[in-house]
Amino acid sequence: MKMFIHGEWVEGAKQIEVLNPFDGSVVDTVPQASSSDIETVLAGAVRGAEIMRNMPAYDRFRVLRKAADLMFERQDELGRTISCEEGKVLGEGVFEANRAAVTIETSAEEAKRLTGEVLPLDGAPGATGKLGFTLRIPCGVVLAITPFNFPLNLVCHKVGPALAAGNAVIVKPASDTPLSALKLVEILLEAGVPPLAVSCITGSGGSVGEGLCGDDRVRKISFTGSAEVGRRIGQVAGLKKVTMELGSNSPLIVMDDADLTKVVDATIKTGFANAGQVCISAQRVIALENVYTDLVEALHPAVEAISAGDQLDAGTLMGPMVRERDAARVSEWIDEAVSDGARLVCGGGRQAAVVTPTLLADVKPDMRISRDELFGPAVGVTHAANMDQAIEMANDTRFGLSASIFTQDIDAAVRFARNVHSGNIHINWGPMWRADLMPYGGLKESGLGKEGPKYAIAEMTELKTVVIHEG
Repeated sequence: MKMFIHGEWVEGAKQIEVLNPFDGSVVDTVPQASSSDIETVLAGAVRGAEIMRNMPAYDRFRVLRKAADLMFERQDELGRTISCEEGKVLGEGVFEANRAAVTIETSAEEAKRLTGEVLPLDGAPGATGKLGFTLRIPCGVVLAITPFNFPLNLVCHKVGPALAAGNAVIVKPASDTPLSALKLVEILLEAGVPPLAVSCITGSGGSVGEGLCGDDRVRKISFTGSAEVGRRIGQVAGLKKVTMELGSNSPLIVMDDADLTKVVDATIKTGFANAGQVCISAQRVIALENVYTDLVEALHPAVEAISAGDQLDAGTLMGPMVRERDAARVSEWIDEAVSDGARLVCGGGRQAAVVTPTLLADVKPDMRISRDELFGPAVGVTHAANMDQAIEMANDTRFGLSASIFTQDIDAAVRFARNVHSGNIHINWGPMWRADLMPYGGLKESGLGKEGPKYAIAEMTELKTVVIHEG
């Protein structure tokens, strides 16, 4: 596919191959953008921002609503593209395509709801006869840097709100999975989005991303990815607004009164979806001693039943990781944990980019597989003596994106919600759950700001105060 910059589909002198993670076959190619392409895309986006600033809210709603309708119609095609380039099974690919359409649909609705407020200025001394109110205005040019693991929906979480708020948006998708973003641009153009208002530039983060992040014409950056890259973006961004959705190592606490059937179901669905390549994947299961052994025994056959392999095969429940080197890293972490005393209950094998779904028991909190973000198909179970220790373990991390607990005790649930340092809290489900309209974001090194169309629009606009001095 070509990239789309300055209102045109453009070839590049060099090409990047987009590979199927399972067998390494070439799905398609995209251009490797040059430094001159960066200048071209920025110049077009500045013009596009002026066009969008002057577009009535109803017109922004209308084109986004049409784009959502087209996405619903083409969800099978979009889902297959996602699965081919990213590696998630077809069912997950189609599910993501449907969610992405809902994200654009919700963004369309929010385009009509940008409001300010009347300020009670007469409540201040000497402000009698003053009328004050606020306006929300677009930032201008929004840069959306997106990850590989949700190559369509996480693009929509940035593009939809940016356009709804009246901005122009430049998408820099992950080099491994650019095709879904480019297909989204095709749909947006078909729906009537002005060509200069949306761009998709392809290439590596180091060569393309940094050049865009450091340019003053970009007024807002929305980034989803690793904490390490997020820190680098913060260094080069300068004085502009930044939202960051970064990593995690999400805990799932299991209390004595938990329904273990529900715990197993949630752990399988939230620990192994997309081969564990989800920032809110259930990575650390912390079980109280009275249920620890029973839980490990119940999880064992459920994890073994997850068939892993070709994501395009209808019988496969879990596909490959996006890159073989990532699969090799996950295998290394599993082996390291076993060497340090963890018990391999099942799994642990690897064939190219496919890692066998893995369950580890007796995981110590100081092991790398517990402390860092694994981003792979393995779940580690750790025992805790009581709830105080479980909460202490849950908080003993630099991350804080999502956390969950299973309990029938309302007091324990509320205590967990109040005391665990995480941006998203789930009671009686795993940590991997998100409605696309809700505020979503992390604490500590898991990020800055919130996503969800309503909340992203607030991040992608500026607040202007107007005061009328009567008489």
